[in-house]
Amino acid sequence: MSTKQRVAAAAGAFFLLWLLSNTLYTLNEVQQALIVRLGAPIGVVEQPGLKFKLPLLDSVIYYDSRLLTLEPAVEQVILGDQKRIEVQTYTRFRIANPLLFYNAVRTVELAEPQLAQLVSSSLRRELGQVMLSSLLSEDRTRIVAIIEKEVADKAKDVGIEIVEVRFHRADLPLETSQAIYDRMTSERQREAKELRAQGFEWAQLIQAKADRERTVILSEAQRQAKITRGSADAEANQILSAAFGKDPQFYRLYRSLQTYRQALANSGPMIVLSPDAEFLRYFKTGPVTLPKH
Repeated sequence: MSTKQRVAAAAGAFFLLWLLSNTLYTLNEVQQALIVRLGAPIGVVEQPGLKFKLPLLDSVIYYDSRLLTLEPAVEQVILGDQKRIEVQTYTRFRIANPLLFYNAVRTVELAEPQLAQLVSSSLRRELGQVMLSSLLSEDRTRIVAIIEKEVADKAKDVGIEIVEVRFHRADLPLETSQAIYDRMTSERQREAKELRAQGFEWAQLIQAKADRERTVILSEAQRQAKITRGSADAEANQILSAAFGKDPQFYRLYRSLQTYRQALANSGPMIVLSPDAEFLRYFKTGPVTLPKH
């Protein structure tokens, strides 16, 4: 084979490879392809495998058929009660109509800012009509569902199917949270002071009631003790009177001994008496012989 023939064979092989590479393309399970002929989209291929296209005339644009996630930056939203909150959403979507998607936004990179703007507009429109308390209640699910439906209806026009729109976070700004925390702290301290003052007042009432009951109990006890003591003294006097009536001499001796005990005790006063005083009669004569009973 001459040199010219070898060059021609190599050029033919190269042309055949080039023709095959521009005629065949592959599509995997997670992709869908849009065929564009001379700049105009002509069809969508969704089944995976080896596919054919016209060389030089057709080009293939691949789109992901899986769920995609959009997480825009945190933004501040003013609620219906004029409170500000910081909201971050996440949106799960898929390209449902590649042909419509290509005509509207071309690529995912260009579609994401537009989709983020749709979510932001619906978010601000709906949250601007609700109160903060609604976001902290069961009504939050209904609010999110309204935002999701509104975004889904608008995204259909660009070939996007919205699967889910949710709040990733919805918090008060840091300075607002700190102010609310300080106000809550002050409120709790005020309630603590009120409870402490109320407890002190109750303690005073309980103490006064206890003192009053103590006074009543002591008075009643003292009254009862005086009554008992008076009864005992009366009974003792009756016994002494009976004993005196039965034996006056023994009674006089007994009373004299009691007087001696009190007068001659260490704590008793000093008494100066003459030797013939009646008080000292039993010291000089001793007790008389008492009659036997």
